Formats: sequence, structure tokens, C-alpha cells
Amino acid sequence: MFDEKTSGKLSTDDRPALLDALSHIRDGNMLTVQEVDRLGRNLLEGLIVLNDLFQRGIAVKVLEGIAAGEHTERSLTLDLALALSEDRRRDIVRKTKNGLDAARRRGRVGGRRPVVDDDKRAAILARSQRRESIRTIATGVKVSIGVVHKTLKDANAS
Repeated sequence: MFDEKTSGKLSTDDRPALLDALSHIRDGNMLTVQEVDRLGRNLLEGLIVLNDLFQRGIAVKVLEGIAAGEHTERSLTLDLALALSEDRRRDIVRKTKNGLDAARRRGRVGGRRPVVDDDKRAAILARSQRRESIRTIATGVKVSIGVVHKTLKDANAS
């Protein structure tokens, strides 16, 4: 069983759990996905994954959505489900962008407030230079381990 909690925005090559599942699955097996859109971030990627699976003799079981059921070959239903998923994603992105633009025009900025101010950033970088562990830094600065990782990554990219 492979469980992935990765954004659907990522390409197939950037989704290690999906790649791992695809490398372990064999002829005669069945890949089960929650919805068909989990196979790719867009219509083309989803079709490529489906074609590869079907050519290898691997069935696909979709648990939810209009393509729910077991499939052993491409069908209009699968293609339509992928196309609708891509359209839905595009619509969400457009509406989100429009909402952020509208908020910006009203003087509001969307998104979370930054957790790391200049003082915390300096403390994280100084502790890192003293070779403190990431867990120790996070505890000392009172931020999450992920925030420390991101701060250090951003500092290295600069």
C-alpha cells in the first residue's frame, strides 16, 4: 500500500509515492486510486500513466467520481474524468487568483503571515552555524522543524 499526501500540481516525476507504486506493480495487479485525477496533474499526464498501466496489463480501480469502478483499458469515461479534473483544477486556480487580486485591490494581502521575522531568521541561522540540530533550533526558536528547514533552504538559495 502506498499513501501519498502530495499536491496534484506536481508532475508524476516529482511524486515519489506514485513512482514507487508504479515500479512495484506487476502484470495482473490492480492499482487503486481515490479519484482518477490522482494519476496526473493534467489530462496528458493522466493519459500517459493510464496507457502505461494498461499496456503492462495492470488494471485501475477508481473509488470515487464519474470514473468509479474497475478498468482494464482506456475508455471515454476515464478520458472524460481526466479532462474534467484538469478543467476543475484550472477553474480553482483562476478563482483563487481572482480572489487574491480582489483582496489586494482592497489593501489586503492573501496568505498566512510569515512565522519567521528577521530576529527569528537570524537566530536560526546563527544556531545552524553553531551546528545545533534542527530539532534543537526549532525548540529554541519556538517554530516547527519544517520552518527551520525552509529558512535554512531559503538562506542557502540566496
